[in-house]
Amino acid sequence: MWRFLRSAWIWMLLVASAGVGLHHSRILAQAPGASQGGAAPVFQVDPFWPKTLPNNWILGPVSGIAIDSRDHVWIAQRPTELAPDERGAAANPPTSECCIPAPPIIEFDPAGNVVQAWGGPGAGYEWPNREHGLFVDANNNVWLTGAGDKDAHVLKFTSTGKFLLQIGKYGRMLGSNDRNTLGKPTSIAVDVTANEVFVADGEVNHRVVVFDAETGAYKRHWGAYGKAPDDKAVVKYDPTKPPPAQFGDVAVHCVRLAKDGLVYVCDRVNNRIQVFRRDGTFVKEVVIAKNTLGLGSVWDVNLSPDERFLYVADGVNKKVWILTRDDLAIVGSFGHGGRNAGQFYWVQALAVDSRGTIYTAEVSEGKRVQKFVKR
Repeated sequence: MWRFLRSAWIWMLLVASAGVGLHHSRILAQAPGASQGGAAPVFQVDPFWPKTLPNNWILGPVSGIAIDSRDHVWIAQRPTELAPDERGAAANPPTSECCIPAPPIIEFDPAGNVVQAWGGPGAGYEWPNREHGLFVDANNNVWLTGAGDKDAHVLKFTSTGKFLLQIGKYGRMLGSNDRNTLGKPTSIAVDVTANEVFVADGEVNHRVVVFDAETGAYKRHWGAYGKAPDDKAVVKYDPTKPPPAQFGDVAVHCVRLAKDGLVYVCDRVNNRIQVFRRDGTFVKEVVIAKNTLGLGSVWDVNLSPDERFLYVADGVNKKVWILTRDDLAIVGSFGHGGRNAGQFYWVQALAVDSRGTIYTAEVSEGKRVQKFVKR
């Protein structure tokens, strides 16, 4: 009897020890800095979204992503950057059965079906050489920026692709304090109530600039800390020195509006988010992954539906950071470098639907869009 009790006692200890080990494994698997009290939302990839594209289509680098009023997902992608062996069915004569480049702008329904696709050169506007940022406003108008060497303009279309407005002109860049030109703008956010479009301007210029969303008339602009931008004063990021006084080179990569009037701006190569009021008054900033070099850690920012959290796309470190919006504290992250579902190459942009689902877009060799459902 004693032998039985002793064996049972030893067995229970072993089970308890194994349970502790498993518990610690789960903790270690969470993101550094993640709250153990469940403060940070947790996401799981849906590996079956979107569905297979029709018409033998294939995606190039996916540079922009947005959600419309129906929770439909829109992407901007770069069909001209597909390798020859990826677009063999479009060659003359065809070199393979797969594949044909998809149109630049694609709309998906929440289930992952393609609803429509359009885009490319047309009458009355200058299509960018290299598609970049995408935004769908509250009236379901579609806005697009370009990242080609001479792309210096923003385009506005209806949801069916009818051209409405062009701000700026292809090939005309006159610096960060010019009121009529842009310099490779990267991102757009629209306040339909105030009838204003905010532009992250961007990869040549070093500012946020605001225009009338109907006429394209200039309204105001600002640089880092709400001051006038100075293109000659831009310095290379150094993690051992104080944050730079100007937005970085090839850096003003996103602009996002919150319901309370705050404006969130990505200063990509300087690894920071700066927060402003809509008149350009500086509020605060946060540095993320300070020691990141190269293209930087802050590629895009979006908000949870209740605006409690910020989600930050980090292309270099290949993850999405989760911050509490009130204090800009990092409370978690998800993702890791790799090719499998839920992993990232260069996560360029992200969008959040009304249910809190996150959709991510990858450029360069990533060439995909992924869906992450909140658990």
